[in-house]
Amino acid sequence: MSLTVNLYYRGQNGSARKFAAEMEASGVAKAIREEAGNLRYEYFQPLDDPETILLIDSWENQEALDAHHASPMMGQLAKLREKYDLHMSVERYVSAEEAAGDEQFIRK
Repeated sequence: MSLTVNLYYRGQNGSARKFAAEMEASGVAKAIREEAGNLRYEYFQPLDDPETILLIDSWENQEALDAHHASPMMGQLAKLREKYDLHMSVERYVSAEEAAGDEQFIRK
């Protein structure tokens, strides 16, 4: 059962977008993607909110996420969050093993 965490980074004057850009340019995002158990680590920007960046962060299981949280990457992340004065909100999802009847609504 995989876990997905949606993190909403909010700032002012484009700071959330600058944070995401620095995460990519510095190689921190790439290093996180290469951690054991990482399934997805991608940034998005809502069309109606230029001051928010959404991070979709997925892991194979809780153990992989715990290892990530204990990694040196978290210190780098914390410094960048402070640098850009970002505030966060979080949503956490656990994958369903089956689509539970939703297949009929999904166009592939």
